[in-house]
Amino acid sequence: MDRQVDARGWNCPKPVIETKKLLESIKEGSVVTIVDNEVAKENVTKLAKSMAYNVDVKEMGGDYYINIYSQEVVKDVLAQPKKLKEMAILFGSDCMGEGSEELGKVLMKGFMYTLTEYSPYPKALLFINSGVKLTTEGSDVLDYLRQLESEGVEILSCGTCLDYYNLKNKLMVGGVTNMYTIVDKMNNAKNTIKL
Repeated sequence: MDRQVDARGWNCPKPVIETKKLLESIKEGSVVTIVDNEVAKENVTKLAKSMAYNVDVKEMGGDYYINIYSQEVVKDVLAQPKKLKEMAILFGSDCMGEGSEELGKVLMKGFMYTLTEYSPYPKALLFINSGVKLTTEGSDVLDYLRQLESEGVEILSCGTCLDYYNLKNKLMVGGVTNMYTIVDKMNNAKNTIKL
């Protein structure tokens, strides 16, 4: 039996939270979540995939119909590579430390480079507030972030923050996320570091 979440007109992160609640409450069947914007579509799709569901998205009349259905999953496929550590790093700024902004940017670049050379990598890098500037066009650390992403590190930038800085169309690495996912990643990590 199919169940539905009509999330049109809902603000982030409500479409994700309500879809998650419904997915957790059913034992079989599928869920269709209807949203009216691209960000909600991406966030609900990422949630479903992170929960090991298959996802089909259809656009009709400006709305997105996200069909979420179960799949057979082999546990080994879902296991994180051994080179990833159950750790999340939260970047609240595009500078490292307090004081000189110029020095802070130099330190951040050095930190990102060092992160690519250090093993194991953190499982997730989360970017909020001016930290989203590190994942967007013109950032000095894009190559390092791309390298980390290619090694399986999840790179997520807050959609509200990207909107605030008018950078959503300039995102160059990783994906757009919401506060629910940021809290979830931090909560599920064995260790969270805030820079």
